[in-house]
Amino acid sequence: MSIEIKPSESCQYACVSLGEVMLRLDPGEGRIHTTRQFQAWEGGGEYNVTRGLRRCFGLKTAVVTAFADNPVGRMVEDFILQGGVDTDLIKWVDYDGIGRTVRNGLNFTERGFGIRGAVGCPDRGNTAASQLKVGDIDWEEIFGKRGAQWFHTGGIFAALSATTPDVVLEAVKCAKKHGTIVSYDLNYRPSLWKDFGGLAKCQEVNREIAQYVDVMIGNEEDFTACLGFEVEGVDENISHIPVEAFKNMIKVATSQFPNFQATATTLRAVKTATVNDWSAIAWHDGEFYESMKFPGLEILDRVGGGDSFASGLIYGFLTKGDPQQAVNYGCVHGALAMTTPGDTTMASLKEVEKIIGGGGARVDR
Repeated sequence: MSIEIKPSESCQYACVSLGEVMLRLDPGEGRIHTTRQFQAWEGGGEYNVTRGLRRCFGLKTAVVTAFADNPVGRMVEDFILQGGVDTDLIKWVDYDGIGRTVRNGLNFTERGFGIRGAVGCPDRGNTAASQLKVGDIDWEEIFGKRGAQWFHTGGIFAALSATTPDVVLEAVKCAKKHGTIVSYDLNYRPSLWKDFGGLAKCQEVNREIAQYVDVMIGNEEDFTACLGFEVEGVDENISHIPVEAFKNMIKVATSQFPNFQATATTLRAVKTATVNDWSAIAWHDGEFYESMKFPGLEILDRVGGGDSFASGLIYGFLTKGDPQQAVNYGCVHGALAMTTPGDTTMASLKEVEKIIGGGGARVDR
């Protein structure tokens, strides 16, 4: 039995996301603290999912976020438009000229190489997205009038400020009221919770939100930190993922949250910054579905790999109605997204389906 999803004919959007979108400044092969030039990208855990659904999979999507109305915000908007994601639902906030009252988020990120891991240095305090509060967004307009088959948000946005958890709850309750499927990527970020109640507050917020989630996404660290479920046998460096232990944890999680229609996770064993074992597993209707496996996957830029997994997974449920195909679309799309720079996908549906069909890396001419 597949997940029951509203028909596409009744909805303006296949998927709407809620989250912060930042300007990513990438030093390429260099380091943040020594570079004299950056390449600019846009990125945000929740947004990346809708961009992948639009850019790779051709579905109509939109993002709910907020920007300070200045040239930086307009540049990020332009990047979003290039990816084809609808910007009608963005809230624009008057800029005071210096950023004292509101700012746009910056994300300095270097990719890492070999034994040197990736480094992220976000500069996201006091941003327009973090100041969103209950009542700022007309969710009835989005889910009741325009219509969306799927809604995706996550734990990064929920951790941005004291007001954003309630925005998430407001959104997911309205989505559920109108029959929209809700997915949530736990995406644990210790730095965001450090001055916001720590691990205890993280679990309090995420466990409340989880009651309204249909499809819960997260890796072993996310489920442990955000929901309090332990996976036995995982070491600090996550060099090996005990799949059976992970399955046992999911069984416990789904018994405590019977509203979960599916859960999914990537299984990433980090050999080096540029070589990971990569696969995924999904649970639906009491059964587990393991994806294709990519041992020793070579990676150019790991940022956004999990988000691209989520967009492939959602595409699979939306269009195929089959959890096995969904986890394979997610796994392959995530793997391909990590072969190019930036947070978001450059892969095409044709390339994803070529790999799923057993194709290799021979040159296409």
